[in-house]
Amino acid sequence: MQKKRDLIIIGGGLGGYVSAIRAAQLKKRVLLIEEDKIGGTCMNYGCIPTKYLLHQTKILKELKDNKNLDGPRAEIRCDWKVVQEQKTKIIERLVRGVEFILHRNGIETLQGEAFLKGERQVSVKIQGVFKNFEAERIILATGSQPVELPFLKPNNHEIITSREALELESIPKKLIIVGAGAIGIEMGTIYQRLGTEVTILEIMPTILPGSDQEIVARLERILLKQGLKIYTQMKIEDTRVREGKVALKGTCLKTQSSFEFEGEKVLLSAGRKPNLNFLKVENLPFTFDKGGFMKVNSRLETCIPGIFAVGDLIGGKLLAPKASNEGAVAAENAAGAMKEMDYRALPLAVFTEPEFASVGLTEQEAKERELKIQVGHFPLQACGRALIMDSVEGMVKVIANDRDEILGAQILAPNASEIIPELTLALNKKMKLQDISSSVHIHPTISESVGEAALKAKNMAIHILNI
Repeated sequence: MQKKRDLIIIGGGLGGYVSAIRAAQLKKRVLLIEEDKIGGTCMNYGCIPTKYLLHQTKILKELKDNKNLDGPRAEIRCDWKVVQEQKTKIIERLVRGVEFILHRNGIETLQGEAFLKGERQVSVKIQGVFKNFEAERIILATGSQPVELPFLKPNNHEIITSREALELESIPKKLIIVGAGAIGIEMGTIYQRLGTEVTILEIMPTILPGSDQEIVARLERILLKQGLKIYTQMKIEDTRVREGKVALKGTCLKTQSSFEFEGEKVLLSAGRKPNLNFLKVENLPFTFDKGGFMKVNSRLETCIPGIFAVGDLIGGKLLAPKASNEGAVAAENAAGAMKEMDYRALPLAVFTEPEFASVGLTEQEAKERELKIQVGHFPLQACGRALIMDSVEGMVKVIANDRDEILGAQILAPNASEIIPELTLALNKKMKLQDISSSVHIHPTISESVGEAALKAKNMAIHILNI
C-alpha cells in the first residue's frame, strides 16, 4: 500500500480541482486523479469551447446585421479551421494555468482511471497497471455524460453529442437538435449563425424547462425571429440513418399528428447522467435518487462517512458554479468543518443573444409555495443602452416577498450573465428591493434596468408608467 494521503479526489473538473486547491490551502496532503484532462468536461469539452464559439459567431452575426456598415457583408465568412485552432489554444492555456496552480499548491496529480476499492481505498489504472492508494477522506467529483435514448444513440458521425458538435471539421447544412435545454439552445445558436438550418425538437411544453415561463416565452420568440426552428411537445419515436443523413419520426403531443425531420446530423442534448464508472465494489452502500444521481446530505457527505460527492454526480442543477462551490465546501468539511450548502442563490445563464440569466425562485415557483409576492418588470425598450445596442426585446424581472426581500430574478438582456451577480448577492445577503433600487447604477447601462425593476415592484419606476 502506498503512503496514506489526507484526501483523495476522483475527478479533475471544476468540482474536483477546486476541492484539491481548497484542501491544500488547509494544509492537507491531496491526491487528485483525472482520467482525461484537468479541467474536466467544462473546460475542455463544454463551457469554455462553447462560449468561445458563441463569441466568434456573435461577431459574425453583428457584422452581417449592422445596417450602418457599407460593403459586401454577404461575403463575410467564419474561417472555421482557424476558429477551431484558436479555441484549442485557449483551452490549453486554461488547462496549463490550472495545472500550474495545482503544482504550486503541492497537490499530487495522477492521470488514470480510478476505482473505489473500499471506504478508504482507491485503485488507479495507469497504462494497464493498477496502483493502490489510501486516504482519510475521499471526494467524488466524476461529473456526468450525455443521456442516450433507446432509439437514438450517438455514433460519432450522423448522431453526435455536444462534444463532437464542438469539434466538427465542416459546418453541416442541416442540423437537428434533440432537447431545448441550455446545451441545445446554445449549440443551435452557434450553427444557425454559421448558416446551418437548425431544427430543435423538445418534448416539454417550453424551451429551457423549469425556467421562468414569461421570460422563456419571450426568448423563444426572439430565437424564432433569428432563424431557429423550434418545436415543443415533440415525442420522437423512431430514427433512421442512411446515406449520411438522419431522419427522426414521432408524434406532436399538442396536435397528435405525426412528424418527420431529416438532417445531416442529429445532436443529442436530452439531458445528462452521472459518471459512475468508479464504482467497482458492489457492497459499498451508496444511495441514489430516481435519476441515478448520488445522494448526499447538506454537508455533501454520502451515506458512507468520510466520502463526499460534488458536482453533476449528485444532480440538482448541473451547473459549473454549483460544482466549484460544492467542491470548496466538501474540501472544508473533509478537513473537519461542518459547513452546509445553500442553493438559494445559485445563478445560471444561457449565452444566447440576448443572454438569459436567472437566480432564485421563478414567479411560478413562488406561487406554488403560496408565497405573497411582488413582481417588478422593466422592459429594455425603455433602456437607453439597449436602444444603443439595438437589443430592446429583453426584460428584467425581480421577485420579492411581502417584506420586500428578494426571492429571485430573471434577466433577458445583452450580457445578462455579467449583470445577474448583483441580484445573486442581494439574494444571498437577504437584501430588499430598496437595497437594489437605492444603489447607484452607471448610466447608460443595461444594469440600470435592475434598479428600475426593483422600483417597479413598488410601483415607483421612473422610466416606465406605474400602472
